[in-house]
Amino acid sequence: MIDGSKVTTAHPGPDGREVRRMFGAIAHRYDLLNHLLSLSIDRYWRRRAVDTMASAGFEPGDTCLDLCSGTGDLALNVARRLGIDVLASDFCHPMLTRSIEKVRQQGRESAIRHIEADALLLPFEDATFRFVSVGFGVRNLEHLERGLNEIFRVLRPDGRLIVLEFSKPEVPLFRELFAFYFARVLPRIGAWVSGTEGPYKYLPSSVGRFWSQTEFVRIIESVGFTSVGYRNLTGGIAALHWGSKPG
Repeated sequence: MIDGSKVTTAHPGPDGREVRRMFGAIAHRYDLLNHLLSLSIDRYWRRRAVDTMASAGFEPGDTCLDLCSGTGDLALNVARRLGIDVLASDFCHPMLTRSIEKVRQQGRESAIRHIEADALLLPFEDATFRFVSVGFGVRNLEHLERGLNEIFRVLRPDGRLIVLEFSKPEVPLFRELFAFYFARVLPRIGAWVSGTEGPYKYLPSSVGRFWSQTEFVRIIESVGFTSVGYRNLTGGIAALHWGSKPG
């Protein structure tokens, strides 16, 4: 547990150039592996993220920045279910190319635009978006607090942050079983299907280094967000976090 009065993001973040290289190498198999390795539970997690966004309320003309958008699954969910415009942003070109292809195939070009940008230096004016969503991306930021500050900046007053991220199961036996699968089984399947070993060794190590649910809540609060909370999904394998920018 961390001291809430002295929140720090001292955990070393991953090297951004290496993250870009790794995700570029698996972009062609990323969707297949997501669904295969999670037994398609990742689809349910994204639906719950959009449910949380919907519960915050929205109006026609509201926009969402889907940060670290990858191949666009969360962006597509937001556009399809909420009917608002989405800007899908990622700094990995091969991942973004896959997203553009999927959006075109589903006929969502008018609702989803794309921009290649770094989450640590966003090319947007202050107070631009009603929502910022991040699906499985915050743990990959080289500087977590800097990324959260950028999100805070581009959100409009009363804007809402929604983060979906892998987390730490809280039930001991389930945690041990999941740790075995995550550390021993998943990397082997991931390497076999994707044809590259590194990214699926990186995945469990990056989750293991990331903050616990309650610690991450405090870090979000330290940036200035209010009404911050979280909800475990599937026993804590993943968690939804949220916060609001004060009006």
